[in-house]
Amino acid sequence: MLRQRVLTESPILNVMIEAAQKAGRGLVRDFGEIEKLQVSRKGPGDFVSNADKKAERRIEEILLKARPDYSFLMEESGEKKGLDTDNRWIVDPLDGTLNFLHGLPCFAVSIGYEKQGEIVAGVIYNPILDELFWAEKGKGAFMNSQRLRVAGRKTVQESLFITDVTSSNPESKKVSLKRQESLLNEGAIIRLLGSTVLGLAYVASGRADGYFGGFVQPWDVAAGIIIVREAGGFVQEIGGGTHPESGKSLIATNIDLLEPLDRAVNFS
Repeated sequence: MLRQRVLTESPILNVMIEAAQKAGRGLVRDFGEIEKLQVSRKGPGDFVSNADKKAERRIEEILLKARPDYSFLMEESGEKKGLDTDNRWIVDPLDGTLNFLHGLPCFAVSIGYEKQGEIVAGVIYNPILDELFWAEKGKGAFMNSQRLRVAGRKTVQESLFITDVTSSNPESKKVSLKRQESLLNEGAIIRLLGSTVLGLAYVASGRADGYFGGFVQPWDVAAGIIIVREAGGFVQEIGGGTHPESGKSLIATNIDLLEPLDRAVNFS
């Protein structure tokens, strides 16, 4: 598959893109082995865990080389405080792990850049389709070299929303299913994608009209938040909270659907 080279005017974005694409290429190679592992007695679980960790190490090495003092928050390794705590990378090396595990080609690499507590740049890379979603505060959002804009649908009844049941906790599942039922009863279409970061990228690109969910982690949403906002969308916590980057809950959509979507899924 042709790998598109994307070069921006931002040094920060360029190093994020390099890290995401190199990690993604490694994941594609590992993904090619999954089908063989599905029929083995041990199964592919350990292999996927190693693929995840390898991708994270590739990302960390590239980012450290470019900005050796910056801090990290990563899915596999947790928080690593550098000399510079005002600047932090938020990394999910493989979002959609269960998809990857089962040989489903729907997963992505996600890198967010946080400056003094604010997400100001993000990169999401789907290596199977070679689609690179990226944004920097005040400079717009893009997929490869194409400018992105959220969809303009105005009613829940004509909209498609993405969500996932992301927690094994019974109460969390109950809330997730109640949110889905509420939207379905209003005539919406819902898709469970298995990758939060791709769900947010697809809202930014207009492929979906909104995303809603909760019980996730900051690395699941950091890059997607800035990409959606730079594509003209709105992101907040369910119920109107202003810290969706916490991972507790999140909705992302356009201005017309923000209030009706929030009202439909606002169950504690």
